[in-house]
Amino acid sequence: MCANRLIMENCIFCKIINNEIPCYKIYEDDLVLAFLDVNPIVDGHVLIIPKKHFENIFDIEEKYLERIINVSKKISLKIKESLGLEGINLYQSNGSVAGQTVFHFHMHILGRNKGDGLRGIEEGGVGSKENLEEIMNKLKII
Repeated sequence: MCANRLIMENCIFCKIINNEIPCYKIYEDDLVLAFLDVNPIVDGHVLIIPKKHFENIFDIEEKYLERIINVSKKISLKIKESLGLEGINLYQSNGSVAGQTVFHFHMHILGRNKGDGLRGIEEGGVGSKENLEEIMNKLKII
């Protein structure tokens, strides 16, 4: 259950967790809930959310994140097999500048087929190769 009452009252995903809003549930356990997106980008567009409210990747507890990734794999395999798809995208946004519109951490699973019209990161970016070493040194954790 979402802990903070004010957040819960304003968060659509907390309302889904608390059965205040129905969903097309495909998976549930003690930590996460997975359901079909009601505005799907593709057939089988699934959202996986933690049952505890976390706004984004920056504040989610690791045990929830680990479960979301593990469940993402199970659901991805099921989507690929059941819907006859060629691939899967996992998509997750953090902050409004990154496209996050619901401020409750969630992972999108998008089934993909060649020629489905969705654009992906494989089409290239606009970054500069000149500063890769500088950025690498800033981001190194090990």
